[in-house]
Amino acid sequence: MRFRESQGKGRRLGIGPAAGRIPLIMMTALTLGAAAHGEVAAGAKRPNVVLVITDDQGFGELGVTGNPVVRTPHIDRLASQGASLTSFHTMPVCSPTRACLMTGRYNYRTGVVDTYLGRSMMDPKEVTLAEMLAAGGYRTGIFGKWHLGDNFPMRAVDRGFQESLVLNGGGLAQPGDSPDPVDERGAYFNPTLRRNGRWEKTRGYVSDVITDAAIGFVRENTDRPFFAYLAFNAPHSPHQVPDPYRERHPAADFDAGRYPQAGNPMATNRAPEPLARVYGMIENIDDNVGRLLATLDQLKLAENTIVVLLSDNGCQDHRGFNAGLRGWKGSTYEGGIHQFCFVRWPSQLEAGRKVDRIASVIDLTPTILDLCGVTSPNGVAFDGRSLVPLLRGESSPWPDRTLFFQWHRGDAPGRYRAFAARSQDWKLVQPYGAGEAWAGKTSFQLYDMRNDPYEQHDLAAREPAMVSKLRAEYDAWFGDVTRGRDYTVPPRIAIGSPKETPVLLTRQDWRGPGASWSKDGIGHWEVDVVAPTRCEVTLRFAAAKENGEASLSCGSLIASRPIRAGDTSCTFAGLNLPAGPGRFEARIAAGKSVVGVQYVSVGF
Repeated sequence: MRFRESQGKGRRLGIGPAAGRIPLIMMTALTLGAAAHGEVAAGAKRPNVVLVITDDQGFGELGVTGNPVVRTPHIDRLASQGASLTSFHTMPVCSPTRACLMTGRYNYRTGVVDTYLGRSMMDPKEVTLAEMLAAGGYRTGIFGKWHLGDNFPMRAVDRGFQESLVLNGGGLAQPGDSPDPVDERGAYFNPTLRRNGRWEKTRGYVSDVITDAAIGFVRENTDRPFFAYLAFNAPHSPHQVPDPYRERHPAADFDAGRYPQAGNPMATNRAPEPLARVYGMIENIDDNVGRLLATLDQLKLAENTIVVLLSDNGCQDHRGFNAGLRGWKGSTYEGGIHQFCFVRWPSQLEAGRKVDRIASVIDLTPTILDLCGVTSPNGVAFDGRSLVPLLRGESSPWPDRTLFFQWHRGDAPGRYRAFAARSQDWKLVQPYGAGEAWAGKTSFQLYDMRNDPYEQHDLAAREPAMVSKLRAEYDAWFGDVTRGRDYTVPPRIAIGSPKETPVLLTRQDWRGPGASWSKDGIGHWEVDVVAPTRCEVTLRFAAAKENGEASLSCGSLIASRPIRAGDTSCTFAGLNLPAGPGRFEARIAAGKSVVGVQYVSVGF
């Protein structure tokens, strides 16, 4: 199977080899002044772009998508002022969706398989939306969650974002956090974030903090086109929110009888308190989106600013309202992948347009480039398709296509594990295998999405020809997007580069069969020491219960030193790291216990 060519010059949608990395200076020559779809007239200022993504917010957790309780007036108004993609899809979890969003390519091509344990680091050879827009003359900034690599050369600041205020890993209150103490109210308050690669203690609730930064970025760049990526880490767990937001929702707000009953209705056995926190987090997001939109109005930028808003996957299984959809985050049923997506550009796109053609997060990069009149560099092959003809209501033909969605735990993709193949009217689902282990159980289920959008009637036995067709398309897709990549070794973390010092290694990105986020996990980091490096290494670990030994190794370097009961850190000074790829390991042995460390800091 091959995808059709895009309408944008220089873009090839289709199956092909992974793109090589294009130097920005070359990209500039390729992109400046080249309009992909004719949207930017000669001499006109390119539109600004504001891309907003929320984290673990379900399709049914907005007023505009049918929730009768949650208050989202600003997002609802944004939806009414732009186009709504009513059959839009993401991957089932965070990092895969974000890799697709930033590249226009399926995440398996980029090396991103999962959300942690070194499986969410994106191959540095991929070219990002930020890099392409920067080459087209845009000022680029990210504020919030990146989740595609915490170390050079995979950080947002290495991947085209000229300004950044980001959190590590997949969210706060995870192993990627700064070693700084956590606020007594929780990690979402007064968080330590990374501004342009350096840790910085911030003040306030995290969603407010990153929105403040995005607003500041907009205010500083009114004289040139900008790309502002506001990536909330809410309402992802832990569900921490200022009390006034939580207190808006008494238990009666979550009486299942208040919600629509179509499809798979809201469960009657649920805990109101977690839902009150989730809805409070969403309403805080809505207030912040309102502040950002008001800034665009105040600065008279709204008419020429493209605003895109979506969520990264379905909501966590808090047994709340999911608009009747089946399944939750992590599932390839619609509850895990069917999402809202709104696109507003007041001067160019008709308000209130509904686009019912299937679309995916892989389509957003080619669409944004097309709207901005910026072409992608030669050699970048998108899997997505520019949605501009649909957004403009053009009458040009729009051939059907099949989109693919897959996610499961583990270091490498597995054929048939927890996947879906979706055409406009049909969807093939194999739901089993999303966990860390898989016994090979399969159930190929077929749904008529036109007549059964809630996936309640499996037609696989009645329609074997359609099952065979979609399964064959999936087989071709899986073979193509995984071809030529060794998933056993993720992209390597660079040590010894002046781009990052010190290098902080966390449990977010360590690997190995014993690697985990639990206190007794043992793992290693795949690194590349770019030059022989004399360094000081500090290990941080849970308080030792008795006297023992700390040890580390990397390539030919092996070092150890004693620790005493109660120690939480130790430092090795004057170490010489040999150049080249290798595994960095650090252990704490005390009595019969041997565990990995929580942090490794390498300064040079």
